[in-house]
Amino acid sequence: MAEASLALRLAARDLRGGIRGFWIFLACIALGVAAIAAAGSTGEAFRAGLASQGREILGGDLAVSIEQRRFTVAERQAFARIGEVSYAVAARAMAQAPGGQRRLVELRGVSDAWPLAGRVDLAGASSVRQALAPAGPAAGAAVEKPLMDRLGLKLGETFLVGNVEVTARAVLISEPDRLGRGFALAPTVLTRMATVEGGGFLEPGLPFGETARIAIPAGESLATALRRLRAAMANDVAGGFRISDRNDAAPGISRLIDQLEYFLGFIGLASLVAGGLGVAGAVNAHVEASKGDIAILKVFGARGALVRDVHLLRIGLMSAIGIVIGLAAGAAIPPLLGAIIGNSLPVPALFGLYPWPLIKAAAFGLLSAAAFSLIPLARARATPPSVLLRRDLAAAPTLGVEVVAALIAALALVAVAIASAPTPVAAAVMIGGVVAAFAILSLLGVAGARAAACLRAAARGPLRLALANLAGPRSAARTATPAIGLGVALVTAVVLIQSSLLAQVASIAPRTAPSLIFTEIPAQRGAAFDAVVAKAFGRPLRQADYLRAPYASGRIVTVRGRPIDRLAIERSRRWAYDNDISISAIGPEPRGAEIVEGRWWPSAYSGAPLASLSRDAAEGAAIRVGDAIGVDILGREIDATIASLRKVDYAGFGPNFPLILDPAALAGADLSNIAIAKASKGEEARVTAALGRDFPLVNVISVREQLEAAADLFSRLALAVRAVASVTVVAGLLVLIGAIAAGAANRTREAAILKVLGATSGQILAAGAIEYGGVGVIAGAAGVLLGCLAAWPVVTDVFRASWSVDWAAMAVVFTVSVLVAIIAGLIAAALALALRPAPVLRAP
Repeated sequence: MAEASLALRLAARDLRGGIRGFWIFLACIALGVAAIAAAGSTGEAFRAGLASQGREILGGDLAVSIEQRRFTVAERQAFARIGEVSYAVAARAMAQAPGGQRRLVELRGVSDAWPLAGRVDLAGASSVRQALAPAGPAAGAAVEKPLMDRLGLKLGETFLVGNVEVTARAVLISEPDRLGRGFALAPTVLTRMATVEGGGFLEPGLPFGETARIAIPAGESLATALRRLRAAMANDVAGGFRISDRNDAAPGISRLIDQLEYFLGFIGLASLVAGGLGVAGAVNAHVEASKGDIAILKVFGARGALVRDVHLLRIGLMSAIGIVIGLAAGAAIPPLLGAIIGNSLPVPALFGLYPWPLIKAAAFGLLSAAAFSLIPLARARATPPSVLLRRDLAAAPTLGVEVVAALIAALALVAVAIASAPTPVAAAVMIGGVVAAFAILSLLGVAGARAAACLRAAARGPLRLALANLAGPRSAARTATPAIGLGVALVTAVVLIQSSLLAQVASIAPRTAPSLIFTEIPAQRGAAFDAVVAKAFGRPLRQADYLRAPYASGRIVTVRGRPIDRLAIERSRRWAYDNDISISAIGPEPRGAEIVEGRWWPSAYSGAPLASLSRDAAEGAAIRVGDAIGVDILGREIDATIASLRKVDYAGFGPNFPLILDPAALAGADLSNIAIAKASKGEEARVTAALGRDFPLVNVISVREQLEAAADLFSRLALAVRAVASVTVVAGLLVLIGAIAAGAANRTREAAILKVLGATSGQILAAGAIEYGGVGVIAGAAGVLLGCLAAWPVVTDVFRASWSVDWAAMAVVFTVSVLVAIIAGLIAAALALALRPAPVLRAP
């Protein structure tokens, strides 16, 4: 107790001198904590926004959705027993203006009770009822502004949707349930349910969906209502429904927020790791400056533990200050962001003070400070007074309590990061990558210092001075290379992922993907459709740029005679078994089939049903060539044998159906056709107009527009992510500044000696530029290479995109890292030259 009290008094005495020498320490801790706190607070703000508006986003308390059929009378009665119900149907159709312009739209029909929750924003009408009221023989509709602009429509004008006349009576600005419905392929035309029913868009086999939204009575809990609904639907023989509730109104958005929060938090964690060297350097510098006091304390009998505790208390207080600064900044950033761009956010957000993200960020900061500061303290505790009096703190730390505690803190840092991540496996891989990169960069720094030691004997002038400093015990190559290299690697990875995906969307995809997709082609008129397309293109149709095939949807229900156990399938591969998948029937092997196992059936095959399955779908349920599967399609189950597995590029041009059957398996089925084509903008306009005359019910989807919109959106998002990733580079720069500050006294003395011996200011400046430029070259080159290695599997395996390197961006990243390091070297040399030699050399 007495020793603890003494340590506290000595630490308090030291603190009266202020925090000089701890600015880098504070900045490194605060920067990483602020990044983690801001990421967590932003994620919580979005989640709270979704939760607060869950009822409006869903359009009620509960929602039941089905595809390609209507709700039965029994199902509607079951819904009515739970609460008030509104219905909405959605189908895709082609809209055509009086001037002939055509555009794919999402035609939504709603019942009179819609919306049960939230408000519909309209321009040109005071209510939904007024907007959807018939206008003479034509149906009334609310139309989104982009569609009106595309078709050149004005309010009050009549146009066609499919074969139905519709009058635009209002501009549809927003719907309360739009976010809950997910991504829309086309702009919306909102009308009455009866209009969609009368237009023939809801016939069996057509691609439409219906959703029932339920508002439960006041006083009834959501859990009770959900149990009643599930019990009512448990024995529903029709099946195929999906149930949602207001607590998970937009699951796709929720997953996106989780992933975004983790990625941004990971950048903050990488900043803490990069800044950890700054923390260690600041503690080393503090102990170095205090070595005289440490020696005196030890000479007078102070134990090593007392020396450690004195400095540990001061460092602990500095850590607390840095964490508080970081928490304050991290908590302030999200509300500031909301104030700047709040009105343009596509997702509701409630910006405020959320304790859990701040607690997590504080834990990360505390563990990081402990992991990087305890080992330098161990060196001071273990060094004998005689060494301290010789002004030497180079003794290696022994395996004591400080080293053990530092290792525990490092492991706890990793454990907390993995446990708090949405996907622990991905978190472990990312953290493992950071640790491996840090270790590689540290080894490169040591190797650079040793290479400098070998080369300095053959060098002369400023180069020899620079190499001597790089080889010395306070070499910036050892301290700054890992931190700067880690920052460069992270920015490089982000830039390469961005450039590869943008190249895929903006350049590669237009060459390999279809620019047009045609759906709802009558099977009996397939040849006539081909003729219309060929005439509009003005050229013969080739298999390389045109493909038409039968289309249906169905579901794999059994494998090797047993029902599919969806829960046993990895979540990322469950897509092929959770919902219906696209199915086709093709005879001869098509161009671009890309069979990886097995072989295609003969062109005139007429035996037992055979199937060709996507390799990705097959791997999910461990399906192999020769296995039997059961497919529920068109209301009947077909047993087929897997003849081949294919590599399917869903963004490419080819038979991109997860499941293809031989034609005999679906003989007699009246399947609509789907076609894909590569076309120029001119051909696209001509074929759209031609089909409007001859095939008005065929939907034409312009993939080109979707790719251009995706490229624009991704470019803006990537710029923001790149800016956030630069936080790690800032942490690396702080370490470089810390290295300069820590060696300032020695640099000043060296400069004074060199000036007395006849060295010019230019030679000393050149030596500083060469020394730190060498650090920049090592860190920049290694960081760019490691960034490439990290980005490649993400692009090729996660995003399944083509690898593309933006060499210009890589050159900029490398050049900037070298230039920044050179500038730092010039600043360090200039500061050393600023003092006259005499007073420096007279100093003890």
